[in-house]
Amino acid sequence: MPELWSCGSATSLRGLCSRGWTKWGRRQNNENQHGKEAGHVNLADLLRRGTHAAVFACLAAAATAQSGLPEPAELSLFDQAIAEIAAEDPVLGAFYRDNGYNALWTDDTLEDRERLEAFVTALADAGHHALPVVRFRPEALRSILADADSDRERGSAEAEISRLYLAYADALQSGILSPQQIDGIKREAPRRDHAELLNDIANRDPRKVLRALAPQSPEYTRLMRAKMELERLIDSGGWGEAAADVRLDPGERGDEVVALRARLARMGYGDDTGSDLFDPALEEAVLAFQADHGLLEDGIAGPNTLEQINRSPQERMGQVVVAMERERWLNFDRGERHVWVNLADFTASIIDDGKVTFQTRSVVGATALDRRSPEFSDEMEHLVVNPTWHVPRSIAVNEYMPDFKRNPYAHGQLEIHYKGEAIARERINWHLVTASNFPFALKQPPSRSNALGLVKFMFPNRWNIYLHDTPAKDLFNRTTRAFSHGCIRLQEPFEFAYELLSRQSDDPEALFQSRLAQGVESVLPLEQPVPVHLVYRTVITTPKGGLEYWPDIYGRDAAILAALLEAGVEIGARQS
Repeated sequence: MPELWSCGSATSLRGLCSRGWTKWGRRQNNENQHGKEAGHVNLADLLRRGTHAAVFACLAAAATAQSGLPEPAELSLFDQAIAEIAAEDPVLGAFYRDNGYNALWTDDTLEDRERLEAFVTALADAGHHALPVVRFRPEALRSILADADSDRERGSAEAEISRLYLAYADALQSGILSPQQIDGIKREAPRRDHAELLNDIANRDPRKVLRALAPQSPEYTRLMRAKMELERLIDSGGWGEAAADVRLDPGERGDEVVALRARLARMGYGDDTGSDLFDPALEEAVLAFQADHGLLEDGIAGPNTLEQINRSPQERMGQVVVAMERERWLNFDRGERHVWVNLADFTASIIDDGKVTFQTRSVVGATALDRRSPEFSDEMEHLVVNPTWHVPRSIAVNEYMPDFKRNPYAHGQLEIHYKGEAIARERINWHLVTASNFPFALKQPPSRSNALGLVKFMFPNRWNIYLHDTPAKDLFNRTTRAFSHGCIRLQEPFEFAYELLSRQSDDPEALFQSRLAQGVESVLPLEQPVPVHLVYRTVITTPKGGLEYWPDIYGRDAAILAALLEAGVEIGARQS
């Protein structure tokens, strides 16, 4: 350490920055302050005494010397203040150093004034984007500037505004939270390079740069509009009185029917005629509501339906705000063609140029903690026709081993392998097998009764999740379809395969069926890999402006909302 700070070594930090140090000392002498020549004061002493400006001037010179750049011009008090703050952020420091410590926000030039005005306007809209208003108040920016009475304070304000801009850009482009802080979400939010963000605001129209930060997807735009509409609704009193918690069937009469009709009408379902008869018009309104909320469509106002009807607009806005945050986590190119699996509404879709070209029902992971389907993105590379099911060890040990202990010949559809070879069941003493020493691999050969059905769609990933067929077709008739061990089962897997293969074959059905007819496992590559996005959206917008709300089966949206509220996002009041 003494060698590092010693004066005289050309390669020491003291040696590298001696010119910047001397200049600072001369400037401070000229200003009747603490000035000292290089080599006369210990840097640690200076830090304790609070003369940080000197140290940062020194460090700036050292960084320049190490980079081989020409000696910089003498640092002003403005420059020193920027260097102090920027030293905590290497990208910010490099940006200002590379542009000669020119201001972006605080010079009295037309460019800086327009840039600052555009940023103030953007901050005023932070609430509309469901960002934490407390973090991004225009008043905070004005306060920073109001306190900048000297060159040094102006430099501090300059750096602080740039830091605020980067924080705002990160939040609006990529989300307030880290997705992985929520259990079951395995994706990473896309983060733009800070140097790129700074160069954009410095060199391009600031209004266009700031407008382009938010996701440009139609879904985000519609969610933002839905949030503002819910705010207006809350201001005007919401959806009125809650419907009575009493089951109502078509044909019934009473005051409860009047209240139900009025509530639904305010929510946009049917007209409020004041009739106390549960007539066909009210039944149609109930059916439409059930279809939009993931409910059994029976036209009866039963407990589940009434629970959803009586949700407050504040609760619905919470769902919308979470969906906006989720949309920021997916603020990247999802692929001209991609597969979109929404775990919350139990569908799997193929999207081409932003339009759904194929959609089928799906079964997703059960709600038990160890069975929930994860959220992530990957690329589908191939199909496996007539697949063999390699039973995961967790299933083999936890579900099949107890059955084998009771009856060695249970689950006769499975082959038991030991060290790569099939083994006869009578050779196994199951009383000696435990979860810790379980040595077997269980496999189910290709067949129509195979747990994977007749085809699986592969996007190799660390969680061993994929899409596949299933012989359990009856589950697709359920409203809530969370039954698997984590993988995604498709109701119409053959048609899904035909659509995927349609871009590489004139007759994709014949191509697929020829492989299927062979009856043995085979791999069918996709000539162009297809991005796959496993997502979880409890709010879905429609192009016509409608909204569908689905239950939060895994509780993930509740966890996200709690974290957003903790971060300062406001729910239930209009953002002005």
